Amino acid sequence: MLVAAAVCPCPPLLVPEVAAGAAPELDAARAACADALGVLAAARPDLLVVVGPAEQSGRGPHAEGARGSFLGFGVDVDVRLGADRGADVPRPLPASLAVAAWLLERTGWADAPIEGLGVGEPLEPERCIQTGRGIADRAERVAMLVMGDASACRTLKAPGYLDERAAPFDAEVARALGAADVAALRALDAELAYELKVSGRAPWQVLAGAAEGAGLGGSLLYEDAPYGVGYVVATWS
Repeated sequence: MLVAAAVCPCPPLLVPEVAAGAAPELDAARAACADALGVLAAARPDLLVVVGPAEQSGRGPHAEGARGSFLGFGVDVDVRLGADRGADVPRPLPASLAVAAWLLERTGWADAPIEGLGVGEPLEPERCIQTGRGIADRAERVAMLVMGDASACRTLKAPGYLDERAAPFDAEVARALGAADVAALRALDAELAYELKVSGRAPWQVLAGAAEGAGLGGSLLYEDAPYGVGYVVATWS
């Protein structure tokens, strides 16, 4: 059963070495993410499942000890998802889960075993919901760290240029995540999310499936678009 969740953005710029001179611009987001992970630790879960966007779905979970790298972003920084169990874990983490692994390492996570799951943008809402239900059944006390960004179309300099639909979409996402509104997350328009270059739609709908019947309340810790991309940090407990 899902007992807690943290929702965080997943730009590699959260890693100060990647952001370089611009690192202070995301200090508030980093602090909010650290606070959100504290809520997960306080829930004392039996299992932490990290979910984030990936190029492909359905390739199975990333086992604890899986490694990721930010070398593709110009810095020689490696991360590991949880403890090194001594097993060979050849499949590298997608960027979103590498950011999650960095956050977990930064906060010294050692509270429960970890699994990672990448979900592709095209995954249909109902499949996302079903995936979430399966996650909630994995252990008696399950926590989730859910990675994903809102629209990338908030300003003229945003990756997706300016789209007048982006701000209202992001406002509803922030409201829904801050209120733990499962129905609103289930109802997110997948096609509109795709057009607005939203990476978090599928992971958020996986969370909605996992939270069905859990009766969790939400809290919005951070919402901004410093690079024209919507970033949201929220907790459910």
